[in-house]
Amino acid sequence: MLGMCVPARGLPLGARLAPAVRMLVCAAVPWYLCVWLGTSTAPVPAALPAVLILREDVFAAPRLAVERLAGVVAGVLLSVLVLHWLPPGGPSFAVLLVCGCAGMFLLGGPGSPNQQVLVTALVVYATPVPGYPLARLVESAVGIAVVVVLGPLLWLPDPYRQAAGGLEAYRSRLGAVLGRVRARAAAGRPTGHGPLDPMALWHRPYELSAALERGTGRLLLLPPRAAPDAAAGTLRGRLRLAARTAPALLFLTRELEARTADGAVGGAGAAGADAAVLDLAPLIGATSRALDAALGGADGADCAALLRRALDLEAEHRAAHPGRRDTALRAGLYLTHEALADHLARGGG
Repeated sequence: MLGMCVPARGLPLGARLAPAVRMLVCAAVPWYLCVWLGTSTAPVPAALPAVLILREDVFAAPRLAVERLAGVVAGVLLSVLVLHWLPPGGPSFAVLLVCGCAGMFLLGGPGSPNQQVLVTALVVYATPVPGYPLARLVESAVGIAVVVVLGPLLWLPDPYRQAAGGLEAYRSRLGAVLGRVRARAAAGRPTGHGPLDPMALWHRPYELSAALERGTGRLLLLPPRAAPDAAAGTLRGRLRLAARTAPALLFLTRELEARTADGAVGGAGAAGADAAVLDLAPLIGATSRALDAALGGADGADCAALLRRALDLEAEHRAAHPGRRDTALRAGLYLTHEALADHLARGGG
């Protein structure tokens, strides 16, 4: 799942072990609790929620728990009704299969069917033992309850710190991409660096914002953690800036790729277009510096000075290259400047 995930190699050993230990505890506790309650001697359904719900984004656990419990209840009811009204065999299995598939999509989200409906129905259907449907329901409910109640208490990730780390990683990658964009503009032709912008990069600000909202929302039983430092006060604003500028910068890279794909600067019949691309390089560099400072939470006065420099260069480029194609070439930078100006007008928040 995409979210506030940091590569494991960049985390200390304790942070890498925490999710594994959390899953181990949340699987062992409901297992032994169900054994103590006497539901069965091997209550596997009680341990499964920890494995299937506690994923990388622990803040999604409450929503996944509700979806899983609804699927288990629907699957148990479906199998019980089919076994009660139809004799075991081909016709009853076909009815179970069709109804189970329908229930998957009725109780699932867009593009993510609730597989627990069909899985639970098939398991109960294949285990015609008196009392097993109730035991399956109880064990699943115990496992889900332990995950929802105990999971947030065990090494809960700090949503602010993870979002800030993700934004810093995005800022670093964005700086590298804009450096390649500037180099391509300065050369007026492809520079041999390969694709300018991996598409996953432009989705990252939206993923970070969504994960932060899940982590600081009211789905968890614990109150949200306090912001780790002063920069966290502007974290949402900086994420909003990153999300707003991502489409504009994507358009810039695509437009520049189209304008430099035909060959080197000075090619026959391309002098005007090439000159506009060449003159764009200083403007890209100034915009990149202003955006980098704003995403890093720099002082507002410093960001404003960098933005003024970028606006001056934009005005010079507009005066030197007033053509419609050159206006399209500057469009991504113009929208980035607007987003930066709005961000600074709100005080960076």
